[in-house]
Amino acid sequence: MKVCKFGGSSLSDGRQFAKVKSIIESDPDRSIVVVSAPGRRFSKDTKVTDLLYLSHAHLKYDVPFDNVIEMIKERYTAIKNECHLSFDIEGEIDKAFEGVSKKTSVDYIASRGEYLNALLMAEYLGFRFVDAADWMTFKYDGSVDFAKTEEKLKDIVGVYGHIVTPGFYGCLPSGDVKVFSRGGSDITGAIAAASIDAEMYENWTDVSGILMTDPRIVDNPHSIPRVTYAELREMSYMGASVLHEDTVFPVRNKDIPVNIRNTNLPEAPGTIIRERFEENNDIENKRFITGITGVKDFSIVNIYKSHLENKIALLRKVLGICEKFGISVENIPGGVDCFSLVVPTRELKPVKYDFLSALREECTLDDAYVTDGISLIAIVGRQMAYRTGISGKIFAALGENGINIRTIEQSSDEISILVGVYTEDFNKAIRVLYDSFAR
Repeated sequence: MKVCKFGGSSLSDGRQFAKVKSIIESDPDRSIVVVSAPGRRFSKDTKVTDLLYLSHAHLKYDVPFDNVIEMIKERYTAIKNECHLSFDIEGEIDKAFEGVSKKTSVDYIASRGEYLNALLMAEYLGFRFVDAADWMTFKYDGSVDFAKTEEKLKDIVGVYGHIVTPGFYGCLPSGDVKVFSRGGSDITGAIAAASIDAEMYENWTDVSGILMTDPRIVDNPHSIPRVTYAELREMSYMGASVLHEDTVFPVRNKDIPVNIRNTNLPEAPGTIIRERFEENNDIENKRFITGITGVKDFSIVNIYKSHLENKIALLRKVLGICEKFGISVENIPGGVDCFSLVVPTRELKPVKYDFLSALREECTLDDAYVTDGISLIAIVGRQMAYRTGISGKIFAALGENGINIRTIEQSSDEISILVGVYTEDFNKAIRVLYDSFAR
């Protein structure tokens, strides 16, 4: 059995519904369908979930919201008509908002987007509609009750076989609706896949898998065929727009593969995410880099103290001062009589002079100064640990293109190399690295 989650862009109108139906019907193993609320149809369109949050805001401040409800009705009625469905979606919307007031929870109102979309999709596919509140169970502290959730979903699937269920929300022991704080429908799909021990969790969206780098910097970058959870975490931490860690946690625990696919290009294989792979892929062996990503706006705090005999004590004191000023440390390059702190500029800037004064006074330093305008770039790849001379090739490629490297760090598991460059070189550096090692 496969669990398929479809995002808002995949369900924005009747044409997208038709694509989803074709995908589901092409594989009888696709038995559980998790749906989001309708997303944008075009760039200036509004997501249904945003309209629902707007409705709640109107309720809260005693502002009439009939016009917003009409906009929501128009979205669902259009899908109903385009797909030639008979379900009374207009009546269901009226029922959902009957008796709502400023006391109605925002979670309930926000969840209706997925709920209504799942009703339409269930009729369209001929699957059983199952409300997420009937199986996705939260504890009172807001965490998922995995044992109860798994038991309920297995019973439901055992009876109905093929179901459509809303993502994004579940139910508290009190019976009240609760939504996930982030990545809601993605998490719902992952928990569903883990609960039934699915063969595969397919996450359908509007891109053909996870891209090797930012398409706003590199034109038409390759998608990543296969990526491990460790690589995914490195890329996500360094700014890549990939699945949030909470999304993959349930399926990672059971080693269920995740496949990121494109609803608009279903023939593309997308990206497979697993704990590990057999390393016999010729393309991956040739490229050896899985992805290139980065984050801008860092500063380097340079710290000097001659004849530094007890670096550990000084480092402990410096980190204590960082904690006192609320400054997180990204990495700590060092030398014999000096070391540096790479820190987010947004955290350092408001306290910069007080922070430097505290360093000089409490640590009796020879010197301490700040270099701003630094960006960090992560070159990620599980294959790098088994190849000699990788660092040299990376540094050579950057140097040959006039890009000065300010900091260097390699992860202990050798799946990523982090380089700091001046921010004005950030985009150029990523293009150079992609052109040199990822094409």
